[in-house]
Amino acid sequence: MIDDREKPTRVMIAGTGSYVPERVLTNAELEQMVDTSDDWIRARTGMRERRIARPDEASSDMGAAAGRAALAAAGLAVDEVDLIIVATSTPDMLFPSTACLVQSALGATNALCYDLSAACSGFLYALETARAMLQSGLYQNALVIGSDKMSAVTDWSDRGTCILFGDGAGAVVLKPTVTHRGIMSTVSGADGSLGDLLMIPAGGSRMPATAETVADHQHTVKMAGNNVFKHAVRCMTEAGRAALRKAGLTAADVKWVIPHQANMRIIQAISERVDIPMDRIVVNLDRYGNTTAATVPVALDEAVRDGRIQRGDVLLFVVFGGGFTWGAMVLEY
Repeated sequence: MIDDREKPTRVMIAGTGSYVPERVLTNAELEQMVDTSDDWIRARTGMRERRIARPDEASSDMGAAAGRAALAAAGLAVDEVDLIIVATSTPDMLFPSTACLVQSALGATNALCYDLSAACSGFLYALETARAMLQSGLYQNALVIGSDKMSAVTDWSDRGTCILFGDGAGAVVLKPTVTHRGIMSTVSGADGSLGDLLMIPAGGSRMPATAETVADHQHTVKMAGNNVFKHAVRCMTEAGRAALRKAGLTAADVKWVIPHQANMRIIQAISERVDIPMDRIVVNLDRYGNTTAATVPVALDEAVRDGRIQRGDVLLFVVFGGGFTWGAMVLEY
């Protein structure tokens, strides 16, 4: 526990990690599966390939791999982790939580564990939740993971959605700090009245699994693409601007933007609206597609490991997902 007299006012990212499966699914391969083409996919999404998990590889497996890498980067022993939050839309099962399965795989026996569901916004929601819990002084070291096996909930006959998604996991270790600015501001929101525009209809208590729901592909992603696009651009732009104002910063203070990797056209639109050029935006969707809750932490880890992001850089995260959910966070790495 942290003595109240020494309670920190900030929480920082102490280490990052990520994992993507070995199998690569290219646009050329998708051309053989549905009525689409490499040119069509690239023009509308910016994607050229994505990673697909093995049949025996679940969200917890990918999350544990990313978590190990983050712990190693932070120099933190697994028994020092006292909080694990996994953001996922594709849990291994309804219960136990994927976080508990990650805890078991890591041997993090001292950690409180739970999952958080906010679709593609899940990682940012989990970061903010963990920040508050660490800042309270109740916990000292949090492992926050975004992990999704979207290939398990993709309708491979639907060309409007099957081209978009990939599998992967990213993780960060959060620690309290008294010397680092860390997480400076967060803005988030939700609008459940628009939930039917992006959802997986079956598998829950409203529409339990039956032979009919499986045959009718009701356990896979359904999306009203044009409507989602418009709301994503507006919500991420507004959240990004609000988070900067809340932090007392401007776009000029931001070294790197890491947006949710859903569509290149969405990212370009956000770049224009928040007045931050594309050469300061981390993009990897061309190689991984939309990995849902994993997009931001995977991109963060790659940019840290290749040296683009350095300690002291101001970062802006912006996200949007089913729910609808959205948010933005400003932090010093």
